[in-house]
Amino acid sequence: MAVARIDLHTHSSCSDGTDAPAELMTLAARAGLDAIALTDHDTFAGIADASKMVPECGVTLIPGVEISTSHQGITAHLLAYLPDLNSPSLPDLFEKTLQARQQRMRQMVQRLSADFDISYQEVAQQAGSSPIGRPHVADVLVKAGYFPNRSAAFEQVLATSSKYYVHYQAPDTIYAVQQVIKAGGVPVLAHPRAGGRQRRFLSVGTISQLKEAGLFALEAFHPEQNPIEQAEVSEIAKLLGLAITGSSDYHGSGKPNQLGQCLTDPEVFAEVCEKGAGTPLRP
Repeated sequence: MAVARIDLHTHSSCSDGTDAPAELMTLAARAGLDAIALTDHDTFAGIADASKMVPECGVTLIPGVEISTSHQGITAHLLAYLPDLNSPSLPDLFEKTLQARQQRMRQMVQRLSADFDISYQEVAQQAGSSPIGRPHVADVLVKAGYFPNRSAAFEQVLATSSKYYVHYQAPDTIYAVQQVIKAGGVPVLAHPRAGGRQRRFLSVGTISQLKEAGLFALEAFHPEQNPIEQAEVSEIAKLLGLAITGSSDYHGSGKPNQLGQCLTDPEVFAEVCEKGAGTPLRP
């Protein structure tokens, strides 16, 4: 049976999602999905546990990752599908990113603690063994009763425009694309025009440079890109000869995004599977 419902951007509790990798696979099956990509932030930690559920759930798993990058001060997230998981290129990149993020989170919590009764220790406990990120700070703020949910915390104190926000030295986006290619992965620029996330975006000229470096597609259909933004991303992709994908960016109860809310065309999915050095884990 041909794969028809494909969601190529999901997160588990191994980064900032709320569902364990195995639980995520079960939920994907319940949502009627034929394939998902597990793309936790800067880690492959959840892939092994998710893969064990493939035969039971009947859902194809695409090993992936979401890499935090920036270019000329503009934050950009890069999805990488089906890399060679034994390649050292991406883990080396993750380690540098995680060190920078940890220092950044200490600084953000220090700023927040002047107005909110929270500590870095609480945030680290909230993250557990997962890479510490802003969603974990949001969860601590919610637990302390300052905000009703993650979304409200992000909107009011954790957005890039907030006085509490701290920039960090993420890998350059073009360099990150090159490293994904080096690892045999398929690079896709995530939600490149999600206006609710930030005010500045990578220019068409920069995206053209990313294509030259090996970028495969733009994530056009995403819950946090409105129809106008989705159309803009689709036009940029058409102009530059890039493919387009659609994904939910599911985080469990951490976000309102639902599994299967946005989907990728089966033909594009087939190209991803063909181009990647890694192997799709099929039932």
